[in-house]
Amino acid sequence: MGSMTIQENISLQAHSTMRLGGNARYLVEVTSRTEVEEAVSWATEQQIRFIMIGDGSNIVWRDEGFDGLVIVNKIKRYEVFAEDELNHYVTIGSGENWDEVVARTVQAGLSGIEALSLIPGTTGATPVQNVGAYGQEIKDTLAIVEVFDTKTKSFSNLPSSDCGFGYRTSRFKTTDRGRFLITGLTLHLYKQNPQPPFYRALAEYLEKQNIHEYTPQVIRDAVIAIRSSKLPDPTTVANNGSFFANPIVDELSIEELRFANPEMPAWPAGEGYVKIPAAWLIEQAGFKDYKDLETGMATWPLQPLVLINENAKSTADLLSFKQKIVGAVQTKFGITLEQEPELLP
Repeated sequence: MGSMTIQENISLQAHSTMRLGGNARYLVEVTSRTEVEEAVSWATEQQIRFIMIGDGSNIVWRDEGFDGLVIVNKIKRYEVFAEDELNHYVTIGSGENWDEVVARTVQAGLSGIEALSLIPGTTGATPVQNVGAYGQEIKDTLAIVEVFDTKTKSFSNLPSSDCGFGYRTSRFKTTDRGRFLITGLTLHLYKQNPQPPFYRALAEYLEKQNIHEYTPQVIRDAVIAIRSSKLPDPTTVANNGSFFANPIVDELSIEELRFANPEMPAWPAGEGYVKIPAAWLIEQAGFKDYKDLETGMATWPLQPLVLINENAKSTADLLSFKQKIVGAVQTKFGITLEQEPELLP
């Protein structure tokens, strides 16, 4: 199997930032496209399932673990092609740490992903749910996704327009879930300063700090300050970031909801729809800074969207705590919260 070492019976707790879950029957780290191909053909020969992951910052493993091959993505690459003064294309290995990639682009004075600073995980995970924050989404700069297509057993380049991007979603998460192993991305960035108007929370922060000169670095620093003040660092506190997506409802529903809850916040989400902050719903349902002794789970004091594992014993504990929150919000508002991290397999 080339230089790869296939390990057996490995705990998956180290491969999810929630630090829960069972064992993988087999696990292998891949550092190149060739190794991805080799790992897939090995799993195919063994007639077992396989799955490729990054840092596990958006993954919850079931207690049963994974009865197949877990391929851990460690593909490194970072190349810049300047088409002209303004347009720069950056090709990145999907195993690169995302925030380090953002830092490098910002240092080079490139704009386009600076608002996506401090999002945990690997680069390859960003297109799967069209990662977004503070007014930027990965689809805004993504030119090409390089994939290994497990159907055709070959590599190909998918243009951004073929990725089926939507709010926190893509074909990688829906219609073609598991079909493509993402090995690299090419982003189209611009050598220029970011221009206002900025996302509300970001604009308020810049105003408060009396900042009126905007460079990619200034925006990155601001986003890091805002995120750090609200969100726990997954290396020290076991969590998967936002555990629920902000629900989107039609304008008719929001009128009915506001009749009973006049102070319900919402913002536009495209033609005829609004987005309601899940954090507000969770707080109203009684789960602000909530510790659940029964399950060992809690909500992060500064952001109830983040579920933290204080001393849960199993994924079953996490799911039972999740269900308490979902049930309470459903009862109070008739809205069903959707989980953001993927429950695997």
